[in-house]
Amino acid sequence: MKSSVIIFPGSNCDRDMDVALKKFGFQNKMIWHNDNSLPSSDLIVLPGGFSYGDYLRCGSIAGKSKIISSVIDFAKSGGLVLGICNGFQILTETGLLPGVLQQNKNIEFICKNVFIKINDKENKYFNNIDKEVLELHIAHNEGNYFCSSDELKKLEDNNQIAVSYCNKDGNCDDHSNPNGAIKNIAGIFNDKKNILGMMPHPERMIDKYLSGEDGSLFFKNLLNNLKK
Repeated sequence: MKSSVIIFPGSNCDRDMDVALKKFGFQNKMIWHNDNSLPSSDLIVLPGGFSYGDYLRCGSIAGKSKIISSVIDFAKSGGLVLGICNGFQILTETGLLPGVLQQNKNIEFICKNVFIKINDKENKYFNNIDKEVLELHIAHNEGNYFCSSDELKKLEDNNQIAVSYCNKDGNCDDHSNPNGAIKNIAGIFNDKKNILGMMPHPERMIDKYLSGEDGSLFFKNLLNNLKK
């Protein structure tokens, strides 16, 4: 399977993502934000980081990059697009996903491991993962997801809330919500579930000796589902 990781000025998780994708069998290419077109790909990834220094709003300038029109076309054709952290923020800025990522509730940068509950497995990202709760890493200042009441109802009605912050037992409450996100939302899908944006970093949890391996489950599962 072929993947492409988009690099923006200020990206800092692009190499991590490249290592993770290749480790689990993807043939990955790194694509500069100023390119006009995408190579043949089964998966497009918008990685984490601080594109353009987070000026104006997180992801707002990156969302106007030349390559984004090709990403939008790819997504609208049914191609899989994954946005992690800053990539999630970029997806909301382009309109590919609803809502916005606001500053964390305590107005501070958060860097720690969290637990997330998988809410929907009827998609290529989480189908066949044999765990309900994953431990992943977050590192962000603006991860507080918010949307209108109408948008939230649509997300809930269509099972588009992909993952939610929870405790190790899978219970979602205020204590397990690190940033104040509405309904503990850690990640969402578009209505066709080919686009996923989430704040936690699976690429940082692929080695049992350095971090943890729940990210490995995510990438292995994604690759296997794309092969079907």
